[in-house]
Amino acid sequence: MRNAAREAALNIIFAQQFNTDCIDSLKKKIYKQFALEKDEDLLFAADLVATVEEHRAELIAGIEDACHHYLENRINPMDKSILLIAMAEIKYFDDIPPVVSVSEATGLARKYSTETSADFVNGVLSGVINK
Repeated sequence: MRNAAREAALNIIFAQQFNTDCIDSLKKKIYKQFALEKDEDLLFAADLVATVEEHRAELIAGIEDACHHYLENRINPMDKSILLIAMAEIKYFDDIPPVVSVSEATGLARKYSTETSADFVNGVLSGVINK
């Protein structure tokens, strides 16, 4: 399922904030932990991670702009990881409706971040797709 793929990608992207050399063995362990055995799910997670890695600076700039120039280093690292995934989906994954990306990101924030994160993530991403 894409939910598990997003969660796996989230774990990798979160780890990369603290260790830029997120090696392939760690990625493989995370994919295995989330039981991404179907090729489709594994490819989706890997595509998400690769897209965020390739376009990180552009995605961060979009997040900062959506937060009214609230600098990214002031955003909770988990929220930033969730926003990076959702922004990548909105911008580069045409097969995913933006409202689905917002909904999935809000769910990840509820599960993995702070009490107020879901509202924050929803607000930022709603501003992006309504722009």
